[in-house]
Amino acid sequence: MAIDKSGANLAALEAINADRETPVRIRQSKYLNNLVEQDHRAIKRRTRPMLGFKTFRYARILLAGIELMHMIVKGQMKCACGTHPSAADQFYELAT
Repeated sequence: MAIDKSGANLAALEAINADRETPVRIRQSKYLNNLVEQDHRAIKRRTRPMLGFKTFRYARILLAGIELMHMIVKGQMKCACGTHPSAADQFYELAT
């Protein structure tokens, strides 16, 4: 199992391994969360200048939209037609 360098995670897995016959092999990586954090950077950049969200519902809607646009730009959204349309075409499909 690969985990980040958190001491709490390591302590929990060592406690679990103490009770097991065959222990889980633990591999720690300092940079395991970097891919997630780099992908999340675009959201942080867009939401930081805002004054906050009035309700949780509005936050959820706005963050979902930002994530969707980020996925379209990165080419992660799959089209139902099986082709790879441009980002503008994908956005237009969603809007109509």
